[in-house]
Amino acid sequence: MRNTFTINTLFVYTVRMALPSDLSFSDSLKSDRRQAFYEHHKRIALAMILIVFLLPLIGVFMSGLSGAISGVVISVLSFYLAPYALLKLGHWFVHS
Repeated sequence: MRNTFTINTLFVYTVRMALPSDLSFSDSLKSDRRQAFYEHHKRIALAMILIVFLLPLIGVFMSGLSGAISGVVISVLSFYLAPYALLKLGHWFVHS
């Protein structure tokens, strides 16, 4: 008599979320929508990484502590608002 062991494997697939162009502002602030946007737009994600890290440094060199604080605020706002703004601008350019 042979002993056989079977291992049940569970494969979990994540489905990329399609981003509708009629995305509302409150929906665009949700982390899963923002993550799907940045995963779908790799170049924009790279640009946002550069903006988030470099803008506070540029602010420090330009005007000291107040520049650093404004650089942090602007970079965080741009990180959160970029998916909504770019989808709206892209939708506007396509239909104009």
